[in-house]
Amino acid sequence: MNISNELYKSAEIALRDCMGLKPDETVLILTDEPLRKIGYALFEVSKNLTSAESVIVEIKPRRTNGEEPPLQIAELMKQFDVVMCPTSKSLTHTDARRNASASGSRIATLPGVTEEIMIRCMNADYNKIAERTFILCELLEKTKVVRVTAPAGTDISLPVEGRTAHASSGLFREKGSWGNLPTGEAYLAPLENLSNGVVVVDGSMAGVGLVKTPIRIVVKNGYAEEISGGEEAEKLKKLFEPHGRDARNVAEFGIGTNDKAILTGLILEDEKVMGTIHIAFGDNKSMGGSVRVASHLDGLIKSPTVWFDDKIIMKDGNFIEGIFSKKSKG
Repeated sequence: MNISNELYKSAEIALRDCMGLKPDETVLILTDEPLRKIGYALFEVSKNLTSAESVIVEIKPRRTNGEEPPLQIAELMKQFDVVMCPTSKSLTHTDARRNASASGSRIATLPGVTEEIMIRCMNADYNKIAERTFILCELLEKTKVVRVTAPAGTDISLPVEGRTAHASSGLFREKGSWGNLPTGEAYLAPLENLSNGVVVVDGSMAGVGLVKTPIRIVVKNGYAEEISGGEEAEKLKKLFEPHGRDARNVAEFGIGTNDKAILTGLILEDEKVMGTIHIAFGDNKSMGGSVRVASHLDGLIKSPTVWFDDKIIMKDGNFIEGIFSKKSKG
């Protein structure tokens, strides 16, 4: 398989710098046919970085984001120090990933990643991304209510008091740590049944792609009750349908911190774009919530204005000056 120097170097950054792979650690690469090339790039790098066992396994593509891998694979994931998951559908919000993390494996999921995204976004300054992300998490954990407005019509309040904020900083070097690569976001699960307002997705939507006609979602008591717009809105309704009401649960508020990420239509990159926020629907168990469903769909909102309680954090897609001037906690 022909792996370019640029892709090899990006995979090397992922394993060496982001995962902190040590020479005596074992590595599992879990991939599927659409992302086989990314999987093999990571596999080739892992063989050169560690003298311990490096294994690559290919599974059938999952049907939806959040669908479990085979039970045998779920057990296998627990047995490696580092697990990389370049797959066409996300394994982030699965019990297999959660259980492997609980067992101590360090895990990076790369759902839908392309060679272009790997090369562009893995060359970001992850120390700077981490600094921004940890500061935002610290602020989020002091917040009772997040409010977001945006030019396309978003106006929603998301109660978050007491919820743990998660830093997808790109540095997953501690036992049991996990997140996306490429990455850069601070996120948490809003409290169930309490979010109210309107979300207008005008950037991209997981499972849908770039949005031409904005998707208008009316949220009542924590659920997406009304969805309207064009073809994209109809597609989103169909994605929700097989999973029942829980697929409409307001699962996540996230804010992008990667200055190299751009809007491409692939949510893995889009939700990391600095100057955007995303609101996801479906599973929130990975984030400390109570809803487990085999669906987690993020919707991206452009040029948002964001308040953490009465403190304005971002105005029209620009972080307020001075917000990152204090030292990060991590």
